[in-house]
Amino acid sequence: MGSLDLNSLINALVLGLSIASIWLLAAIGLTIIYGVVGVINMAHGEFIMLGAYSSYLLQSYFGLPFLLCIPASFVVVAAIGLVIERGLIRYLYNRPLDTLLATWGVSIVLMQAVRLIFGSDPKYLAVPALFSSNLQIGFINLSVFRIVVMAVTALVVAGTWFLFYRTRFGMQVRAVTQNKEMAASFGINASRVYMLTFALGAGLAGVAGSLFGVLNIVLPTMGTAYVVQAFLVVVTGGGTLLGSVFAGGLTGELQSIFAAVTNDTFARFLLFLLIVVFLWFRPQGLFAPRSVRR
Repeated sequence: MGSLDLNSLINALVLGLSIASIWLLAAIGLTIIYGVVGVINMAHGEFIMLGAYSSYLLQSYFGLPFLLCIPASFVVVAAIGLVIERGLIRYLYNRPLDTLLATWGVSIVLMQAVRLIFGSDPKYLAVPALFSSNLQIGFINLSVFRIVVMAVTALVVAGTWFLFYRTRFGMQVRAVTQNKEMAASFGINASRVYMLTFALGAGLAGVAGSLFGVLNIVLPTMGTAYVVQAFLVVVTGGGTLLGSVFAGGLTGELQSIFAAVTNDTFARFLLFLLIVVFLWFRPQGLFAPRSVRR
């Protein structure tokens, strides 16, 4: 194991922000679906994968610039999520084991469907030349694209917070989450709220996939690694938006510091071990929901 001087520590902290943004971006859609709908979505990784393939399809066959592929991937994957929610998930609410198995089955179907359509060979996303360069500020060196990921993550978090806490739809979501029957007595359609929330969570996973397709090669199995990170952030954060932000930031920084001292593989081992120990003593996570779902 090595040691960190001040410059290396600052570099690790800056890189940790980049890693944290990836963890958080992967988790935010899952946080919304789990926190509002109460569904443990095992197909979340495949929604991320669909976002990457949507961008690839839009680039390769329609010539859409990458920056426009990001919101377009949101729309495409949100539409797919809406169809899945209307066709399957809505019949399984309040049946956690059934939704767990059903979404796991959906993940396998989506993965195999993409493999049949696009094949198993890796695909690549093209980005502007500027995104492939590095930004040097003093002794801090960071790729421009990672800065873009951090900026998009910040916009997604701010937009999600505004939607849920400053709009009529957000008020309806919180009312349904706290007491569905009472919300229905005020004319709030819980089924519609669940449908739109599931589609929103899927769409945000699509945004994540569009960006992750640049960081890594695009494969039918690419979502598997990200869904593990997403679940760790959601569980550690307690299933709330604020909790996921803190958990994503903390895990990203710890992974970066551990990797600077040891190596990336051992850093992940240490991080996962710390998460398990933390959840042993605080199973409700960093920020448990204030109210119980009814």
